[in-house]
Amino acid sequence: MAPRKRPDAPKTPEVAARLRGKRSRSPPELEPENKQLSVQSADPDGRSDSGCLGTGAANPKAQFLHCSIVRALQRQKLGKAACPTLPQSLQWWFLDTLPTYRISQKAIPFDRRATSMAWHPTHPSTLAVGSKGGDILLWNFRSTDTPTFIKGIGAGGVITGLKFNPLNTNQFFTSSMEGTTRLQDFKGTTLRILASSNNCNVWFCSLDVSASSRMVVTGDNAGQVILLNMDGQELWNLRLHKKKVTHVALNPLCDWLLATASVDQSVKIWDLRQVKGNSSFLSSLPHKHPVNAACFSPDGNRLLTTDQNSEIRVYSTTRWDRALCVIPHPHRQFQHLTPIQAAWHTRHNLIAVGRYPDPNFKSYSPYELRTVDVLDGSSGKLMCQLYDQGYSGIISRNEFSPMGDTLASMMGYHILIWSQVEAGTQKQEKPANKRARQGLRSSTGNASEKRRLSLKGLKVYKS
Repeated sequence: MAPRKRPDAPKTPEVAARLRGKRSRSPPELEPENKQLSVQSADPDGRSDSGCLGTGAANPKAQFLHCSIVRALQRQKLGKAACPTLPQSLQWWFLDTLPTYRISQKAIPFDRRATSMAWHPTHPSTLAVGSKGGDILLWNFRSTDTPTFIKGIGAGGVITGLKFNPLNTNQFFTSSMEGTTRLQDFKGTTLRILASSNNCNVWFCSLDVSASSRMVVTGDNAGQVILLNMDGQELWNLRLHKKKVTHVALNPLCDWLLATASVDQSVKIWDLRQVKGNSSFLSSLPHKHPVNAACFSPDGNRLLTTDQNSEIRVYSTTRWDRALCVIPHPHRQFQHLTPIQAAWHTRHNLIAVGRYPDPNFKSYSPYELRTVDVLDGSSGKLMCQLYDQGYSGIISRNEFSPMGDTLASMMGYHILIWSQVEAGTQKQEKPANKRARQGLRSSTGNASEKRRLSLKGLKVYKS
């Protein structure tokens, strides 16, 4: 009796996914799909092109699927180990909503690119944004009230740092290329000049404020860092770096701990109570390239650094001798681009950073999109990519709102607001109307005229 032919074994989901992967397709097949893409999620098995140098962990999302937030709360109340922990459950619930995020609001208020922004600490839908021309916008994007616009000096007035006054949220601190760090209100009045270089060749590049210690710290392009109290009294003024100080950050829970980043390819950690000179740092973290930013996580336990080429690092505040995680990521520097900085989520262990595709990057692929990448803060894995085909420029800065449910992005002249869109609320546009709208957009006016028209209706104050 002839043996029966054995049926082919069914392909496992993993094999099927690999066969459908983008790497097995030709570039012409990739392009149409990329053009239609709104959100790219990481592979189910956790693989991504933003790898992490270090040991990988088991995929926690598989555990999350079998353990609801309600169950995690119940187990925590009973004193049992949650499966997974409550913060992990909340984080994976948030990640599950990210594919529904779309650009819900946009503004083009400036005639030069946006350079800095800050969320209002008590009004979750209010955002302040500064521009290369020194203009400042206060925008409540959920209100019909007219936004407040403070006119800057134009060329040479770049707003390099912007922070709300935690003691009076109707005021804000700014550092600028004009050569000053000052306290202002939203009527354009300068209330106090805290620091002034009195030199056109020296300007301030960074700024941070501590509410608990009532301190202001600012750094300039010559490597100087100045510590002041909010009354403007200078406590010390020292040259802590050899070159420009691109970023300063005070630890939110330990206000005497300061991190400074510089184009001298280093990040330094300081104890404000013991700073006596450039050699009195607690730790120096050398990098391969100049560094754009060094910011503490909201819980104060980790430090996130962004260089000017292709590397993001995460350090622990309990151990500075090596990075917990080194994440390869394309975000190289360009002269006419606001420097790209990675930022923490305000509630979860997640990182948001704009992608600037680089043909020289190891995992570069044709037709790669300029997305907002959301990375896991522990493993560095790519969890999700946000993309809108109508706004395909390079996104330099991303900041989550204090509540963590809204993301603000800066893309050149544009200010973009990402928020969750419920299923069925988006209206599908008819193809004919869409083609007509696109044709009208391409034939009506140049970019500068559109920006001028977008300023109509603003309450404008002169600084």
